[in-house]
Amino acid sequence: MGRPRKLPEIDTGKEKKDEKKRIVKRFNYYDADGKRRGKTITAYSDEELALKIVEWNKSIGKMKTPPMTILGAVEEYIKMRESVLSPVTIKQYYSIKDTHIKDDPIADIDINELTPIQVQEWINQLAEKSKPKTVKNCYGFLRSSISIHRKEFDFTSIRLPQPVRYKANTPGDKEVQAFIQYIKEKDRNLYLAVLLAAFGPMRRSEICALASDDIKGSSITVHRAKVPVHGGGWVIKETPKTDASNRTIAFPSFIAKELKGISGPIVTCSPTHITKMFKKEMERAGLPACRFHDLRHYGASIMHAIGVPDVYIIERGGWSSDHVMKTIYRDSIDAEKKKQTAAINEHFSALVQ
Repeated sequence: MGRPRKLPEIDTGKEKKDEKKRIVKRFNYYDADGKRRGKTITAYSDEELALKIVEWNKSIGKMKTPPMTILGAVEEYIKMRESVLSPVTIKQYYSIKDTHIKDDPIADIDINELTPIQVQEWINQLAEKSKPKTVKNCYGFLRSSISIHRKEFDFTSIRLPQPVRYKANTPGDKEVQAFIQYIKEKDRNLYLAVLLAAFGPMRRSEICALASDDIKGSSITVHRAKVPVHGGGWVIKETPKTDASNRTIAFPSFIAKELKGISGPIVTCSPTHITKMFKKEMERAGLPACRFHDLRHYGASIMHAIGVPDVYIIERGGWSSDHVMKTIYRDSIDAEKKKQTAAINEHFSALVQ
């Protein structure tokens, strides 16, 4: 049935103390038949509580924990979260399980026998073939799956590879203008997607979920996202990426004219299709390579360059916080940087002439 383990303390955040300073703590454990049980320990001082916990931990030497492999634990975790997490997250969990856990030696280890060294070895092997962000996502998923059954597991010694920040190749005004003119008559879907991403700035999932009933005049209400699901296909999710993603954006009037007369979906393709077509058409147009998502970098950077307050940039772009916007999206645009540098140097030069 597996190796007996010490009873992990569950911090309910609800310490109950009466006038005699009564302290109540609750624990979960497995009985001799492998059934999950609860145990409440009551004491009238921290010292008494600690003593009773020690005595209880000794008594559970007779208890047995049901065996479960790591693969079984991650599969159970997915089932437990499937109805409450977003389709994108669930799809990612299935992908991690199938790609990085199912055929790895760690999959067959009993969760009661798992050690921090084995987790670290799994991470080291994963880091040899995957990006730091992928390793971080895989570790987070495995850790959550383990913690449900082994709250006492020591993760403090685990080390992840250093993150590598993506350096966005943010386009400037000239590149955006040139591509808009190039794509306008060639691909209507991509043309509208570029306008909404660059001048919103909207995410591709938000653009693909946008419908005509979300538009009133020059204002667009963002409250849905088109996301992939496990097993293939796409669904429209009523709640976007974060609470801050629910917003209304006032676009330039010329974009409202472009959208006028459309009934139903504004863009009739998937987010993946937009990404692929954008890359292909940028090459055909002879413009510097960049991602479709870099158009959001462009929008944030331009707003910052012209002096728009951060709070408005955050609201318009639907970022969750000032920290996220500053560390990820406020990229310098080379043309704008040169212009500002020239103005600074001209000012200083005039002082000594």
